[in-house]
Amino acid sequence: MFQRARLPSEGRRDARVSKDEIGPVYDKLAGIYDLWGRLTESRATSRAIELAAIKDGQNILEVAVGTGLAFYEIVKRNPHGHNVGIDLFKGMLDKARKRLSKLGGTHYVLRIGTAFNLPAENESINLLMNNYMLDLIPYADMDKVLEEYKRVLKKNGRLILVNMTKGERFGSNLYDFIYRLPPKVMGGCRGVRLTEKLKQHGFTVEVREYHQQMFFPSEIIAAHI
Repeated sequence: MFQRARLPSEGRRDARVSKDEIGPVYDKLAGIYDLWGRLTESRATSRAIELAAIKDGQNILEVAVGTGLAFYEIVKRNPHGHNVGIDLFKGMLDKARKRLSKLGGTHYVLRIGTAFNLPAENESINLLMNNYMLDLIPYADMDKVLEEYKRVLKKNGRLILVNMTKGERFGSNLYDFIYRLPPKVMGGCRGVRLTEKLKQHGFTVEVREYHQQMFFPSEIIAAHI
């Protein structure tokens, strides 16, 4: 059963790190992000790739590609398709390019880009993946992002999201406690639940799963238009 998502006024914690502050934070984190990702996010990311059910020949867009941990797996499964990965941060993209250079005979583009203005035509994308970004975005801006996702997805196009979420098991509240102190330690992330927000924008939610690794709580959502 899906739980009803509460609005910020119902006790949800909103973003505390501004857009201007996020860039320097993530460029500094680029050098250690792979270690963090493997320790706390790798199981959720692997499950998201599984739920994506990628078929070779698709048009795929990953938003907030980071160091390319998921994008590498996407391109490997879609070597003859059109793969685009965007991120705001040069440091992250430099790491992603190095990782993707190991794959030969594939088609992909990595570029600076924002979720608020995606580099894609209307109804052109089969699959859009977005890992650990919406948990950075203020609630007031999420609607703009989701409308942009909806704009670029084809009819029956699929959206796969992974977010830091509210803890549901022992130990997971550790990260919420850390966020209350210096939120930049967590890269600006806080726990969110987004199934209801997606439904408000016309998405059909297929799956919502909770995963926890090293006490770090993640939600995986598979949805379609």
